[in-house]
Amino acid sequence: MPELTDTEHAVLRGAARGDTYAVIAARLGLHDKSVNKIAFRLARKLGARNITNAVLLACQAGILDGRPRRHGDHAGYEAHRKRGEDPKLCEPCRLGERAHRQAMKTRTRT
Repeated sequence: MPELTDTEHAVLRGAARGDTYAVIAARLGLHDKSVNKIAFRLARKLGARNITNAVLLACQAGILDGRPRRHGDHAGYEAHRKRGEDPKLCEPCRLGERAHRQAMKTRTRT
């Protein structure tokens, strides 16, 4: 999954709320046309046809799930997987997942 800028995330969240480009632009202190260009670039990055499709794809990929991105535990490990990333490349998440699995083994043994 491609990396998104903070502004692209803000536009995506606004679109997910159903805000118009004018509302998103006012919130971000940008011009409507700038938000339109950002939305177009965002849709292209996500392989979507339009911003609505981009919101759907972002939800499916775990980019726009309303939860903060975590690292160093089982949830962080799973978030990497949902985004299509290799969670083993994130050292804190790999170690956190190892600890989680060990705890699950210990819990089932007792």
